[in-house]
This record gives sequence, structure tokens and C-alpha cells, in this order.
Amino acid sequence: MVSDRFSPISWKTGELTLLDQRSLPRKKTFLKITTSNETISAIREMAVRGAPAIAITGVFGLALGAKSKSGEVSPNDLKNLLASVMESRPTAVNLSYALKEAEDRVKHSLNWEEVSVIWEKLALELMQNDLSDNLSLGKNGLSLFSESKDEIHIVTHCNTGALATAGHGTALGVIRSLRDAGKKVIVYADETRPFLQGSRLTVFEMMEEGIECYIITDGMSGWLFNNRKIDAVLVGCDRVAANGDTANKIGTYTLAISAKQHGVPFYVCATKDSFDLKLETGSQIPIEMRREEEVTRFDFLKDGNGEIFVPEGMTAPVGARALNPSFDITPSSFIKNFITEFGCFPPGEIKTRLKK
Repeated sequence: MVSDRFSPISWKTGELTLLDQRSLPRKKTFLKITTSNETISAIREMAVRGAPAIAITGVFGLALGAKSKSGEVSPNDLKNLLASVMESRPTAVNLSYALKEAEDRVKHSLNWEEVSVIWEKLALELMQNDLSDNLSLGKNGLSLFSESKDEIHIVTHCNTGALATAGHGTALGVIRSLRDAGKKVIVYADETRPFLQGSRLTVFEMMEEGIECYIITDGMSGWLFNNRKIDAVLVGCDRVAANGDTANKIGTYTLAISAKQHGVPFYVCATKDSFDLKLETGSQIPIEMRREEEVTRFDFLKDGNGEIFVPEGMTAPVGARALNPSFDITPSSFIKNFITEFGCFPPGEIKTRLKK
């Protein structure tokens, strides 16, 4: 289990508080969110990140938006509010599912006060369910390492821990569960350019938990697989198509190629809300393109007071162009198993498992 210090989201007396993940690991800064627009900005600007955490935050944002209105519900206003939150991060399917559920629950509501109460209740429900699912997922992942020696070496990418979820985490949840089961786990964390979620957030969580961890750059996995005995790669995901093609943070596909070449099993950790059976293949998953400046400089992230969160400096000549896709697609053929709250299984079993 993980302590409350990792919780990125809290809700008290109608106010949303978010741990600003842009400031980690240098300091812990909390954002007080009181409007839907502030919520959308926090999601879009990466103050909160991770598909489950984004979905929960988005519904709290809806509750704040409804709370600011009065009188009878206008179908047009309802539609616009839902759409504005959805547009904040388009790739992860968790947000889409959460907003669809939010819409369904207020179909017969007549006033905004009632809508706000319903959406607040839903967001709290999503938090509790996600934590429960993560704990089950972590426990199920133990079965894949039942024959492993006491020391297990794992590579991971981006951040998939308590900071990206309601607690415990998905891929890091499996690592925590292995540690709690008495295994010695050694983690190699891809730095995850350009936002460095691996080096800033994953390593922060592992150090707080006392789990041995080493940072590697995104291009070091081939060297690592050649020079270390790696037992598995564990990653999270933002959306999984019906055939098992998986969208995750940019760099995941490259890591999967390297793992396959070296015979290292590649596992995707996902709760049920990450699966999108409406999409047959990964080619149908929308990929978010972000600002070029996130790649060409380190000083683009600033708060309202102009404070720089990461070391100032250019990483490219002035005027240099950059591509900045936030996600890539790992084909199902590279994935050995999905680790979920309802069991572990290969990509070919997705449709059967999710129909149960």
C-alpha cells in the first residue's frame, strides 16, 4: 500500500487540490482549483497527468463547472461543458469513459445544483474504484513472477504510480506489490523526454518507497538489455485497441522493440477503462501533438509568477523546429501479457475477457 503523501488529488468542501507534478521533485506545490477552466488548464498543462488521474480530475472539474451555474440545466451549456473538459487531453480513453458516465447520470436532472452534487459523487466513486482496481492489478501481477528469484530487475517507462492514479499505481503498483511480497526489486526508469516523468516522478516515488532505482535515458535500453539481466518491462497505457495495440507515452514503442529483440517479456498494466473495444487497431487512436518548445528548451514551464520549474536553458538552436507527439502505438505482437484487475492474459484474449 502507499501513503497519502503520493495522492495527487484531494477534494474537500467543494474545492479541488492538485499536487502540481511540474514542480516535482524539487518541491511539493499544491494548486487550489475552484473553476472548471482552472481544471482544464491543470490537465492541459500537465500539472496533473496519468490517464486515471486525468479522468478523476476531469469529473471534479465538471462538478466545479456545474457549481458555478444556477437555475435550470441548458442542454447546450451541458454539452459545451463536457466538450471543453474532453478536449483537454484527447488520447487517453479513461477521460472519455468518465465523461460519458457523467453525461448519462444527469440526463434527467433539472437544475445545476443537482448536477454538481451528482458529478461530485461520481468523481469520489471513480477515485475509490481506481484505488481498488490498482491494488487488485498489483496482486495479479505477482503471478507472472512466481518462479522468479528473490531479486527482480524491471525496466519501466514514464510514471505509472500513485501520482498517475488514485493510489498504488499500475506498473509501479506491481512493483510495490512485489516489494510487499518480500521480493527485492531493482527498477530502471527511462527518463521519458521531454517532460521527464520517469526521472522526476517515478524515481521520486521509488526513492520515497525505498526501492532501488536507476535512471536511464530513453536511448539506453539496448545497452541495458545487453549488459544486465533484465526480467521484464512493465509499462502503463493510455488506450488499448480491441486487437491489443497500445497507446502509451512516446518512447514506449522503441522500448518494446528493444525488449523483443533481447527476449525480455513486455507487460502492459491496464485497468478495464483503458480498453477501447470500439477501435479495432491502434491506427485509430488519436495521438496528441504538443508544443515544439517542450522539446527545444527546458525553461518553458512557468507558473503564474513566472517561476521556472525545471533548469533554464535551450536544448536546440533558436528557431529550430521539433516534432512532439505525446504518445506512440506499440503493436500487440510486442506485448506478452496485459496485467489487469481481472487477471493476466495475452492480447488475443482481450475481447473475450472484457465481455465477462
